[in-house]
Amino acid sequence: MTITAGDKLPQGQLLRVGEAGPETVDTADLMQGKVALFGLPGAFTGTCTNAHMPSFVRSADAFRAKGVSRIVCITVNDPFVAKAWADQTGATEAGIEVLADADGSMTKALGLDFTAPPVGFFGRCKRFAAYVQDGVVKSMDVEDSPGTCSVSAGEALLEKV
Repeated sequence: MTITAGDKLPQGQLLRVGEAGPETVDTADLMQGKVALFGLPGAFTGTCTNAHMPSFVRSADAFRAKGVSRIVCITVNDPFVAKAWADQTGATEAGIEVLADADGSMTKALGLDFTAPPVGFFGRCKRFAAYVQDGVVKSMDVEDSPGTCSVSAGEALLEKV
């Protein structure tokens, strides 16, 4: 079942590259206060790189002006790929945390996993954007197609904060 507004964000573990290498990030630590959370099929893919991430980079200051303390991106990649992509797209500079759901367990817990063999996607995350406050999902929008970025764009989520 896909997570919806009113649901509590599931417990899970994500990964990022720290000073000493990969480190675990507990989702409970990320969900304190107001958080803009978005997920996407994969780093370095077309729509993710050219539309989805740029929409949050453009909107980062506006989210903070509305009291959002963290902007978090989940991608089903390893933490090294997630870091390289964050650095390349300007996410790191914009203060967006790109976290790896390397085994897809958080994506599955959210009910947002999908597979598309023709393009080599197995166990990937549907494109979504959510506004989370103190661990409770206040708004949740999921794209009908992984190649589109409209209801999950940063500007669209910003209107719901």
